[in-house]
Amino acid sequence: MKPPRHPALVAADVPARTGSNYPPEFAIRVAGRRKQPLGDAFGLTNLGVNRTTLPPGCQSALRHRHHVQDEFVYVLSGQLFLVSDEGETLLHAGMCAGFPHGGSAHHLVNRSDTDAVYLEIGDRFPGDGADYPDDDLKAEQSEKGWRFTRKNGEPF
Repeated sequence: MKPPRHPALVAADVPARTGSNYPPEFAIRVAGRRKQPLGDAFGLTNLGVNRTTLPPGCQSALRHRHHVQDEFVYVLSGQLFLVSDEGETLLHAGMCAGFPHGGSAHHLVNRSDTDAVYLEIGDRFPGDGADYPDDDLKAEQSEKGWRFTRKNGEPF
């Protein structure tokens, strides 16, 4: 992807991605999620930055932990529940959370009646994967993108 012609842009104007590459039985949980790939808009290859909007009733991802990638989230507006190995924490605008690779499994859930918007930031080191402790799912990253299988390795 080519970097923009200008060194800055309005984040809300970056075209959003919707949908998910999760297998269909899991993708329904993130239906409605909109990710605006801000890092991609600048041609960043070592760092991913998304402005993500979760409508009411939506979750950010299945609860997961990365093998290689560190993650950081910063809430811009609305309220979200952070669900992690440590329990649930209500996040609101101005709050942030970080997740070292191999640490606590986590995801965000919007239980409010309005959209919530946050930044998600993560490195893009090669060889990442993810565990999903609540679901029969595991993920491996390759040059072709994410590949999902059941925990026993069986493909979907």
